[in-house]
Amino acid sequence: MSDTPVVEQVDTSVFTVPTDAPEADGTLSWDSTTLILAAVRCGGVTGLGYTYAPAATARVVDDLLAGVVTGSPALDVPRMNEAMHRAARNAGLPGVVTQAIASVDIALWDLKARLLDLPLVRLLGAACEEVPVYGSGGFTTYDDERQERQLRGWVEDEGIPRVKIKIAESWGRREDRDRRRVARARAVIGESAHLYVDANGGYDAKQAVRVGRALADEGVTWFEEPVSSDHLTTLGLIRDQLTLDVAAGEYGYTLPYFGHMLAAGAVDCLQADVTRCGGITVWLRVAALAQARGIGISGHCAPHAHAHAAAAVPNLRHLEWFHDHVRIERLLFDGVLDPGGGSITPGADGAPGLGLTLDTERAQTYRVA
Repeated sequence: MSDTPVVEQVDTSVFTVPTDAPEADGTLSWDSTTLILAAVRCGGVTGLGYTYAPAATARVVDDLLAGVVTGSPALDVPRMNEAMHRAARNAGLPGVVTQAIASVDIALWDLKARLLDLPLVRLLGAACEEVPVYGSGGFTTYDDERQERQLRGWVEDEGIPRVKIKIAESWGRREDRDRRRVARARAVIGESAHLYVDANGGYDAKQAVRVGRALADEGVTWFEEPVSSDHLTTLGLIRDQLTLDVAAGEYGYTLPYFGHMLAAGAVDCLQADVTRCGGITVWLRVAALAQARGIGISGHCAPHAHAHAAAAVPNLRHLEWFHDHVRIERLLFDGVLDPGGGSITPGADGAPGLGLTLDTERAQTYRVA
C-alpha cells in the first residue's frame, strides 16, 4: 500500500560517560561506559534505541544495518530483525554485531509505538503493571563506607527491597574479603531485604560451591555466574549442590545460546540483556523459552531499554537497576522511571514508545561520535 509508513533514515551517536568512582567486579575494571544510540526516523517521528558497547558498534549500524532497514515497512519489526541478522551473517553475530542489531531493534519498536501513539507496553500487551527492580552495584573497588551508603540509598531512601553486590574479587583470590563484604552488606540492609551477589565468573567450580554454602548462611538468595557461563555443565553441577538460586545468561547474544543454557539445567533464573541479545524481538522469545521450562527471566542492566518488554512477559522475576546505567540514562534522557518502593511502572504516564527523549544539551558534553 502506498500509505504504508517506511523507515526513512537510521542515524547513530556515541556517548562516553566517566564513572563517578573507580569500578570493578571480579574479573574486570573500568572508568567509563559507552552508550551507542540508534535513531530511526519515519515521517517526522523518531524512535530511539541503544546499547552499551564499544564505539565500533555504531559503525556496524552505519555500514551493515542501516541500508537493510531503510525503506522497510516501519511496523514490521520482526521482519527487519531477521533481515539484520541475515545481513550480518559473515560479520560474526555474537558480540558487537548483535549489540548493533539490538540498538536498532529497540529503536524500531519505539518508532512503531510512537507511530501508533501508544506506550510500548500497551502495544506489546502487559502481563503485569509493575516491574520489580533490584539495586545493583557494590563494586569490589568500593570501601565499606561507599558500599554502605549505596546500599542504604536503595533500601532506606528508595525502598528497594532487593540489592546486589559484586564478589570474586581479583578472580576469586580475595575470598576472605568477599565473605566480609557480604556479611557487612547483610548487616547494613537488615534481615528483611533480599541480598544477591554476582561473581562474574571469577571462581573455579569447587571454590564456587564452598563460597555458595557460606553465602547461604548469610541469607543470600541469588548467586550470579559463580563460574563462567561458557561452562554450562559445570554451572549446572554447581546449581545442583547449592540451595540459593544460580543465575546467568547476560552474555547470551543469540537465541540458541539460551536454548542450550536451559537444556543444560544450568540456571534457576535466566538472565537476558535486551541490548545484547538482538533487541526486544529476541528478548521476548528468550522469555518464552524460559517459560516453557518453568523458569523465570530477569532483565540484565539497561533498565529503561527493558522496562516495557519486561512488563509484557508473565515469567518476569525482576529487572536490574544497575548503578552505572541508571546514572547514564538519567543523565542523557528525559522520561526516566522512578523505582521508589522497589518497582517501576512503564507506560503509566501515557507517553508513546519507551517514553524517553534525548536531552541533546546535556548529552552533548559526553558525545564522542
